[in-house]
Amino acid sequence: MPKTFYTERDIEDLVQRGEYTLTVCENIVLTELAFEKAERLGVKLIQPHQTPPSAPIRPYLSEETKPASAQAAQEPATADNSDLRQRIRSAVKTKLGEQIDDTLLDTIITRVLNNTGVGK
Repeated sequence: MPKTFYTERDIEDLVQRGEYTLTVCENIVLTELAFEKAERLGVKLIQPHQTPPSAPIRPYLSEETKPASAQAAQEPATADNSDLRQRIRSAVKTKLGEQIDDTLLDTIITRVLNNTGVGK
């Protein structure tokens, strides 16, 4: 289904017609200016999240994760998986040195491998 884009002018037209609510879904996209105009004119946007259009939605940042040591104990690593983890860890350490915490690095590696299907 094609997406419908609303601009600042479209929001002004809604208000002129006396409409003060707009349901925003995956097929309705507001430009940044339309979002701001709706806010200024008091148009209520009914949407699953209250973020401006330019703000990325990153559900992976809000997912609960166990510490890397707890995940490692729960998920036995195969030889290939363990080797891959070590190669990634070595490459990052070579690039960043001691700028990154080992526990954080292990958590990031686990999360990336699981999200790409390699760690499962």
